Amino acid sequence: MKYVAFLRAINVGGRTVKMDRLRSLFEELRFSEVETFIASGNVIFTAASPSPKALEGRIEEHLQQNLGHAVPTFLRTPAELADVARQRPFGKVELSPKGAFLYVGFLKEAPGAAAKRRVMELSSETNAFHVRSREVYWLCRERSMRALTCMARLEKALGVPVTFRNRTTVVKIAARHVRE
Repeated sequence: MKYVAFLRAINVGGRTVKMDRLRSLFEELRFSEVETFIASGNVIFTAASPSPKALEGRIEEHLQQNLGHAVPTFLRTPAELADVARQRPFGKVELSPKGAFLYVGFLKEAPGAAAKRRVMELSSETNAFHVRSREVYWLCRERSMRALTCMARLEKALGVPVTFRNRTTVVKIAARHVRE
């Protein structure tokens, strides 16, 4: 079965991992057709296991042992990723202002009602949020240290690890690697 892994803590905060090294770590787990997409921790691979949860655990353990730090891993099947890429939670109009970016936050499980409420309370003139299943869509109308602060507040509101990708990256991965 094919999967797309979104890894957190890859090539940020001084933790550099070359993509050939990351591919070899996935191959050590006996995954096949391993590819990386840009150097931000996106890995496409095929595995015999039909259990994403079990695979996430195996990958996290292997990466921690070999890289020396925790690497939360968020898997999506091709169908799930195609669905994420199709979503337009804020419509096209909202992305037109200069400096507006749409990020997708990947979670392991759908957040509960209290976490969703905390996320929505973070909405402002510069930040809008939409929670759908195991993803949080974030329309960010600023590009500054305040955006990074908002990202930290968003994770705290969720109460669980999350990894973000620009929607453009998600769409490119889906278009290039996902076969429905």
